Amino acid sequence: MLTRISLLLCFVCAIVLVGCSKSAPTNEGAAAPANTNKAATSAAPAATAAANVEKIGVPECDDFIAAYDACVSGKVPEAARAQYKTALAQWRAGWAKLAANPQTKPTLAAACKQSAESARAAMKSYNCTF
Repeated sequence: MLTRISLLLCFVCAIVLVGCSKSAPTNEGAAAPANTNKAATSAAPAATAAANVEKIGVPECDDFIAAYDACVSGKVPEAARAQYKTALAQWRAGWAKLAANPQTKPTLAAACKQSAESARAAMKSYNCTF
């Protein structure tokens, strides 16, 4: 069981590192207001989509996924958004699988908390607070 948790944590850390290693292009000048409007209009549908997604069943995981999704949808530039959405989908699938197993579900809260701490540091450059 400890091996599974360790592998999960390594997987999550690898995803975060891959996501952080690519720098997003910055938009300066006249293009910035256009992108700001685009992010504002796309945030509402993304929030609605996140609300329709099935919950993991562990409050720490559900809260982190919702906050991370809101950050990515609202603050990450469109060019870099896909890689973060991919990481989110992988977290969600992996954690749902672990939550389905009664032997691993109790340890999932700690894994989600650790992922949230790592993601909080990684997403600081986008002014995300979760």
